[in-house]
Amino acid sequence: MPLIVTLGEALIDFVADVAGVTLAECPGFRKAPGGAPANVAVGVARLGGEAAFVGKVGDDPFGRFLVATLAAAGVDTRGIRYDSEARTGLAFVSLTATGERDFVFYRHPSADMRLRPEELPATLIDSCAVCHFGSISLIAEPCRSAHLAAAERARVAGARITYDPNLRPPLWPSLAHARSAILDFLPQAHWVKVSEEEAEFLLGPGSPPAWAEALLARGPELVCITLGASGCYLATPHASASVPGFAVDVVDTTGAGDAFVAALLVQGATEAPLDDAEWLTAAGRFACAAGALTCTRKGAIPALPRRDEVVALLARGNESPPSSRHTG
Repeated sequence: MPLIVTLGEALIDFVADVAGVTLAECPGFRKAPGGAPANVAVGVARLGGEAAFVGKVGDDPFGRFLVATLAAAGVDTRGIRYDSEARTGLAFVSLTATGERDFVFYRHPSADMRLRPEELPATLIDSCAVCHFGSISLIAEPCRSAHLAAAERARVAGARITYDPNLRPPLWPSLAHARSAILDFLPQAHWVKVSEEEAEFLLGPGSPPAWAEALLARGPELVCITLGASGCYLATPHASASVPGFAVDVVDTTGAGDAFVAALLVQGATEAPLDDAEWLTAAGRFACAAGALTCTRKGAIPALPRRDEVVALLARGNESPPSSRHTG
């Protein structure tokens, strides 16, 4: 299986131990390993892919816990650096009564923000088939320069660059800065995944086909827009596919989008006929199933599904009503 490298933040999610409340109302939290790129790496490994994670954690109990968690999941951790001067990042997460997630981040700065270009693992980046990013690593220096250097090195080596903006407004200096920085990176990515809310934030009101067309015009060869309960829409310059979601009992949506990305990357690691609508549909169904299963458990990394679980859900089919579906 070709190597998939993810770069960015690994952090601790403290997940509310009750649903339907804000962070202020929550009586307690459960520790869970997280961070979108770390989640994607574990998701890839759980689905049978070869994954490596590149990033930085604090030289503290939380950082060592994260490295051990990734290693136990089968992720190559040789690209992780320890920082003795900054702590591992923390995020507190709750699912409110409206179904939205409430976040508070502790990164002032956290270790992941301090990754430097000279700390990049050249061997891993030069040998990967896919190099995956999020936008959080593009917010501040020196990690922004490190990630741009990694993207350029991977591209020169022939890797596919994949990008999930994973918008977190509280982490950006302003929404205008976030929009500009996220859009600026699009021409460097081959594949882009955005949620419906992120597409509207970046491009204004519209429809999945219109958003996909606008994003494709900026350079990517594949755009995927996740639509929550309604599934996803995938488009390339030559084909498109609308894929419905799967019926699950939603417990926690944290990490569902990362599971979706991991599944999409695994599906495309060996072949990706982007002019084939049937392949796009099959890849979208596999990714939707992975995202939906993640919603059935609490946390991010602990909830990511195995390949056999995804295959079982695919076999069950999409027959349930849209109101009970979820992709992530």
